[in-house]
Amino acid sequence: MIELHNIDCMEYLATCEDNAFELAIVDPPYGIDVTKMTLGNGRKKIHRGISNWDAQTPSKEYFFHLFRVSSNQVIWGANYMTTHLPPSMGWVYWDKGTGKNDFSDGELAFTSFHRALRSFKKSWVGANANNGTARIHPTEKPIKLYEWLLINYAKEGDRILDTHLGSGSIAIACHNLGFDLVGCELDTDYFNAAQKRLKQHQAQIRIPL
Repeated sequence: MIELHNIDCMEYLATCEDNAFELAIVDPPYGIDVTKMTLGNGRKKIHRGISNWDAQTPSKEYFFHLFRVSSNQVIWGANYMTTHLPPSMGWVYWDKGTGKNDFSDGELAFTSFHRALRSFKKSWVGANANNGTARIHPTEKPIKLYEWLLINYAKEGDRILDTHLGSGSIAIACHNLGFDLVGCELDTDYFNAAQKRLKQHQAQIRIPL
């Protein structure tokens, strides 16, 4: 079951029991003011809703509750948040295939798994990198990236948590692979866009390969 909430994740986390989720896969604010940046060759901005949501990283309290309610974690942008995280050898690197430009070659994610660093390559160049479909969120990530994370870091029957739903890519990945998910998104505009995106995907007839 995919369960989405238009709520401040801190409010939701306060209601959760310890280890309520087997795995949290989260993409919290990096504190780099991404809403003020331009994306892609067309220098296009993607913005809706709350204007300053990426002004700072989550608080120490957020990480306390995140680790309390989930047995394992995958945290995107964790290189900006190391003061709140324990040591880990099991980081993930997403190679975005950006080429020669001003954008980062990829992104880093902390994981709580005691295993070797792993990388995943999926080209994500420009504001319309989403298979030709315009992205709805400035930090939107590919569905295939989330599917790869679920295949490699989740077990059958795991309950997944996402505290910052954003574009809803993880919700589509969980739907595709049969994982239960709870996702929180504070911004009503992003929440509505993600919910619409998920419903449209669920309505499609999936043809077995």
